[in-house]
Amino acid sequence: MVKINSSEITPEHVYLSRRRFMTGAAKLLAGTALFAACGRRGPSVEAPEPGEPGATPTEVRTDELGNMLTPYRSVAGFNNYYEFTLEQDRVAEVAMGFVTSPWTVEVGGLVDKPKTFDLDDLQQFDVEERIYRMRCVEAWSMVIPWMGFPLWRLLREVEPTSQARYVRFETVLDELQMPGLREPFPWPYVEGLRLDEALHDLTLLVTGVYGRRLPPQNGAPIRLAVPWKYGLKSLKSIVRIDLVADRPKTFWETAGPREYGFWANVNPEVPHPRWSQATERVIGENRRKETLFFNGYADAVADLYDDLSSEHWYR
Repeated sequence: MVKINSSEITPEHVYLSRRRFMTGAAKLLAGTALFAACGRRGPSVEAPEPGEPGATPTEVRTDELGNMLTPYRSVAGFNNYYEFTLEQDRVAEVAMGFVTSPWTVEVGGLVDKPKTFDLDDLQQFDVEERIYRMRCVEAWSMVIPWMGFPLWRLLREVEPTSQARYVRFETVLDELQMPGLREPFPWPYVEGLRLDEALHDLTLLVTGVYGRRLPPQNGAPIRLAVPWKYGLKSLKSIVRIDLVADRPKTFWETAGPREYGFWANVNPEVPHPRWSQATERVIGENRRKETLFFNGYADAVADLYDDLSSEHWYR
């Protein structure tokens, strides 16, 4: 696999009107081929990981920094998904059998062409594989081969207006299938991105992992992956996306306002109020490693933030 440094990828992040949005999206389309660093196009379902029957024994896959992929059994077996359970090693068990078809994602708000996408509609977007590092705010990390497509491709279909400045995301509420909803949290799970963050080519709508369809515990049938931010920003099982003028109040801002802010950009120099963010536990490996600024994606995303000395970008 050809490796290209993230510094070679040109971000497009200033969209002040619909016309500029359409022009910028076209430029991003032309630059998508640069993402060989993040992965490669993969099979649609059930591709074996190294070490599983059918895999090439000598194949060792890494991200562009040389980090080995987290084993599939860990990616699918160690999850934060509070709608099912607070126990990370039981999410897969509790979520087993979660029905994800039929499914729709309603996209609206400050757009000229609101639309509801079902799973068949989503097939119009070409799926590619991207190997992303995922850093949890709890100071553990994984390296995951996601399959999906950049969010900007979907947003282009609905044509955001010039008043749109943020994107609000909402996760499904299904009390019959999600026993964790009995927990006293501010449901539904809501997250948000500034529009330029949402339109960045690294921001991925995920439909699969390790060449398989996305399992319920990982956010089936469609979730977000924003690799330079803590994992709490990459919400699962999306049912609604709205373009809005004002910054949305997120789930964790509401649940823990003293500990969590809107931005959640990875920064080893800004500790969580209850633990350090300087290092991380590598899931699937018996080691810790130093955490990288912006999770190692600084070359691609740092220019989204004008004042990098301001601590608020990281809370």
